[in-house]
Amino acid sequence: MTRSSLPLNAIHAFLVTARHENLTHAASELCITQGAVSRKIAALESWLGFALFDRHARGLRLTPQGAALLPELRQGFELMLSATEKASRTHISIRLKAPTCAMRWLVPRLVSLEKARPELHVALTTTLDHVSQLDNFDAAIVYGKPQPEAMLLFEESVTPVMATGLPLPARVEDVAGMTFLHPTNDTRDWQLWLDAQQVALTMKRNQHFATMDLAISAAIQGFGITMADINLVENDIASGRLVAPFAGGVKTGAAYSLLQRPSAEAPPFLADLVAWLCQSQKVTHSPLSTAGLVNG
Repeated sequence: MTRSSLPLNAIHAFLVTARHENLTHAASELCITQGAVSRKIAALESWLGFALFDRHARGLRLTPQGAALLPELRQGFELMLSATEKASRTHISIRLKAPTCAMRWLVPRLVSLEKARPELHVALTTTLDHVSQLDNFDAAIVYGKPQPEAMLLFEESVTPVMATGLPLPARVEDVAGMTFLHPTNDTRDWQLWLDAQQVALTMKRNQHFATMDLAISAAIQGFGITMADINLVENDIASGRLVAPFAGGVKTGAAYSLLQRPSAEAPPFLADLVAWLCQSQKVTHSPLSTAGLVNG
């Protein structure tokens, strides 16, 4: 026999049967008939030239030759399994779904993750929906009320931000003369923040956007002053693209949470991705404690 004709299926059947010392149990694990298991072992015995089992009334017992061969065959088979699993892990992508509004927070973290762990690839899909389910994804960032089955990434806390270089309002009342940028088709985020400041003013010039990300992009270009989540604009403030003219933020009651598949169904490295996203949020400092804060 040539080395290329090594009967791997028969070896696998032998290893399983040796563990159970019972053809019925081996057949159940291998999902084949008891007769098929017997034929595979007989083929391996023919290939080797000696018997592997002694048959007796209560089942099977390894022959001295079979017992001597078993440890090395088991080790070799485990090495092959380990090698193939390691090779396959490097080609598996973790399917992550996230709302577009989370991109400013998420993308820098994915970039740093893939630099630190090049074997870990995330296939990112963005959506405008805030549906709290995985669908066909391995993990999903969802926006809305915190969910007990999900891991909390951060609670939404909004504050006004505007482009660096524009005249800064000295008081909250001074924003009345500016263009208000809204991340929704209503004024609820601005109204929530103004109520927290105990200030009532008329918003004369308004622009509404479909997502917070679009409102933030418009603010960066100097279109006006927008309400934005503190976590989403941390990089824009740190880089000087935006400035937060007032201290503190107001929680909206919404949050960004992470859903993931159960460990039994999870692809390799999913736990690493989850740990990275959660840990990176813990070590992130609020941008309002930096030079991006003007008043307060």
